[in-house]
Amino acid sequence: MKQLFLIAAYFLCLSLHLSAQTEPSAGTWKTWFIDSPKEFKVPAPSDYRKEISEVLKLQKNIDSSTLQQIQYWNAGAPNYRWIPMVNKLWMSTPTSNGILMQMLIHVAIYDATVVAWDAKYKHNRPRPFKADESIQLYIPDPSSPSYPCEHSVAAGVVSTIIAHFYPDMADSLAGLSNQLMTSRIMAGAAFPSDTKAGFELGKMIAEQAIAKTLDFTPKTPWQGTVPDKPGQWKGQPMLPDAGQCKTVVLENASHFRPGPPPDFAAEMEELRNFKPTFRSVGNAFHFAYQTEDILSKKIFEYNIHLNPPRAARMYALEAIGMYDGFISCWDAKYTYWGIRPEQYDTTFKPVLFASPPFPGYPSGHAMLGAVNCELYSYFFPMDKAFFEKKAKDGAESRFHGGIHFRSDNEVALDMGKKVGALIVEKAKEDGADNSSISTIKTKVKIKKRSK
Repeated sequence: MKQLFLIAAYFLCLSLHLSAQTEPSAGTWKTWFIDSPKEFKVPAPSDYRKEISEVLKLQKNIDSSTLQQIQYWNAGAPNYRWIPMVNKLWMSTPTSNGILMQMLIHVAIYDATVVAWDAKYKHNRPRPFKADESIQLYIPDPSSPSYPCEHSVAAGVVSTIIAHFYPDMADSLAGLSNQLMTSRIMAGAAFPSDTKAGFELGKMIAEQAIAKTLDFTPKTPWQGTVPDKPGQWKGQPMLPDAGQCKTVVLENASHFRPGPPPDFAAEMEELRNFKPTFRSVGNAFHFAYQTEDILSKKIFEYNIHLNPPRAARMYALEAIGMYDGFISCWDAKYTYWGIRPEQYDTTFKPVLFASPPFPGYPSGHAMLGAVNCELYSYFFPMDKAFFEKKAKDGAESRFHGGIHFRSDNEVALDMGKKVGALIVEKAKEDGADNSSISTIKTKVKIKKRSK
């Protein structure tokens, strides 16, 4: 009986979603790098009836290849398909600008989506498949007005910001963006003018975000020196100037800076006496090389990918958490130059073979894992225990791998919790928690074609 009730409840929720409009009040949410959605005037759309023939012409040429592109670009929220490219770019050549780029992309997509949603419900333009019964819909009903196109908004943001930091990629990004926009038209989900307006809006918001953060990263190479003191880390430092970057929510990089590291003698002894097990070794390697996108997975599980504004908000808050968390962690690392176990005891061989090229105190993995735990628990409170275990296992993996002392992890978990909590506190001011998810019905006016 309970199972039948749950199934009935599921289909009731599904039917409510399909009969509702998606986040009609999202256009009122607070933004990050623009003062208000109202400061960006999206021009009124032209008469969509003039574009029906263009959509039908494209749909006549749909084949297996174009269907594949439609499904590819429709997967997930508008951010989703761009995430692997963005992550690969900044992680392959880590720089302060790369960390900034990742944050800017997701925050600008959120800001631009809020502006887009303000325009959508102002103009209430019907989707092509609703405007003309001859037009087929090749994806699930987006349940929101058509103008401007939200996926094109993301394309405009991504192509503009990546091209700013990696100019050589401009042409390839333009090609991908055109492919995405064509796929939305072919899918029957957008008119050509919807995609154009969305792309231009994304580009405009991206340029604003870039302009507002020009002074976020140091403009001159690091001039410091590696300390030559016993008990401190030595080596060719990676990103030693990251702690000098400006933060978004934190007052500055030292907002939650911990006290200096302890004498690691007792903790070194603990590491020497630790006997690796199959589980501990597996845990060490899992978190050392994991590429799991937990947020996207949860967004899919909760069907938030059908709600672009709310998904964009989650990706933006995660990106701010990663950025502020990373900056504050690196501030502490290069303030104290905390030594790594294999340098403290040169006879010690870590399970992970070698330590990363930067000081150990506090642990970056533990820090960012704790930040995410706070944010994800706010997004998906029913899964809080899962996120807490992930953060704990991630921190412990660095001890299991032999590349961090226990204090590195414990201090980092505390820092990350504070950073994440502060971002959640700020997020609660944006108005999104006060709006219902996909439950307010709004009629889309469809003009009748003249005979």
